[in-house]
Amino acid sequence: MRSMEFKMERQGLLEVGQKVTVTEGLLPSNYYYVIDPSLAMSGNFPFRERLLAREGIVTDIKENERGFYVTVEFENG
Repeated sequence: MRSMEFKMERQGLLEVGQKVTVTEGLLPSNYYYVIDPSLAMSGNFPFRERLLAREGIVTDIKENERGFYVTVEFENG
């Protein structure tokens, strides 16, 4: 199992227990991931930390002064 955190700009776009699909983006030296359809975005990950799975389950949603953060668990991360 692998857990990843995603930044969500608005409340209510996702809920705990929801199955999500992610799209991989490529930068010159990193990968990043977006929960489809553009609901939340991950930070950047170096090539050695590339996510192998494309589907996961939302396990937690937290709000702090910087926004909403979604935790997703992937089976084969």
